[in-house]
Amino acid sequence: MIQNRTRTGFTLIELLVVIGVIAILLSLLLPAVQSAREAARRTQCRNNLKQLALAVHNHESTYGRLPSNGWGYRWVGEPDRGTGRDQPGGWAYNLLAFLEQTPLREKGRGEADLVRRESLGDMTATPLNLFHCPSRPGFTVGPQGFMSVPFNAAFRPDVARTDYACCEGDFVTDTLEGPATLAEAATYPLWRDTSQATGVCFQRSEVRFAQITDGTSNTYLIGEKYVTRGGYDTADDYGHDQSLYSGVDWDINRWTLDPPLPDSDYSDPRTFGSAHAGGCQMALCDGSVRNVSYTIDVETHRRLGNRRDGLPVELP
Repeated sequence: MIQNRTRTGFTLIELLVVIGVIAILLSLLLPAVQSAREAARRTQCRNNLKQLALAVHNHESTYGRLPSNGWGYRWVGEPDRGTGRDQPGGWAYNLLAFLEQTPLREKGRGEADLVRRESLGDMTATPLNLFHCPSRPGFTVGPQGFMSVPFNAAFRPDVARTDYACCEGDFVTDTLEGPATLAEAATYPLWRDTSQATGVCFQRSEVRFAQITDGTSNTYLIGEKYVTRGGYDTADDYGHDQSLYSGVDWDINRWTLDPPLPDSDYSDPRTFGSAHAGGCQMALCDGSVRNVSYTIDVETHRRLGNRRDGLPVELP
C-alpha cells in the first residue's frame, strides 16, 4: 500500500520574508542598544567627575585650599613637596591621596635622584581608569610627545592620559615650562603673574572656596576636555600628549573663552569638550555635575569659568 507523503519546509519566498523581517527588527533594535550603551558610558563618565569633585572637597577640608596646578608641562609630581606652590605636579597628582592612590602618590619618596627619576617615570606610565571617559575611543595610555620630556622624571614613550581638565577660567595666563631644576625654583625669575587668573586652578594656585565669590554652584571646577580624533592614539594633539601627573598645561587645564566642542579633526587644545553627542559634562565647585550643551550661550559659559566677576549666571 503506497501512502502519499507531504514534504514540509520553507519556500524560498517565505525564507526571504523571514530574513527581511529579522533585518528590519535588527535595524530598529541596534540604535536602541547603542543608545543604552552610550547612556551607560555617560553615567560612568559622570560618576568619574563626581569622584574627582569629592576628592577636591576632601583636599580643601584637609589643606584649606583647592589643589594647586603645578609648575609647567616639563614637570611631574614630586612626592616630597606637598600639594601647594612648591609642588611641580598638577591637580590630578595632588588628588591621588584622596582617590585611594596613596602608594602612587608616594612613589619615589626619599629616593636618590637617579632612582627617583626612574620611579617617577614609572608613575607617568601608570593609568587610572577614573581619568578616562569610556565614550572616548583610545586607551588610557598613549604616546608621549617628545617636546615635553619631564625635567624630573625618566622619559616613557607611553604615558597615562586624562580626559578631564580643571578650569583655569576666562583669562589665559600664558605660563611657561617652569624652572629647569628643583633648586632653581626658589629664585626662578620667570614665574608668570597669575593674579588675573579667574578660574579655580592654575600655575602655583592656592584658591580657597571663600575666594569663589560667584558661588560654588555657579563656577566650573573640572570638566571633560576636547581632543582631536587624530590624537586619540597618537601624540598629534598637543592637549593630549602628556601624562595626567604633569604640571599646568593644555593636557590638564582648559579655559572658557569658547564654548565646548564635540571631538572632531579641528585642533583646539584650550577648550572643553567631549566624545558625547549632546554636550560635555562639567563638575561645579559645589560637587554637582551638569551636562553642558555644545550650543550653550558663549557669555554664560565664560561666566561659569570665572569665579569672581560678580555677573549673574543662569544654568540651562
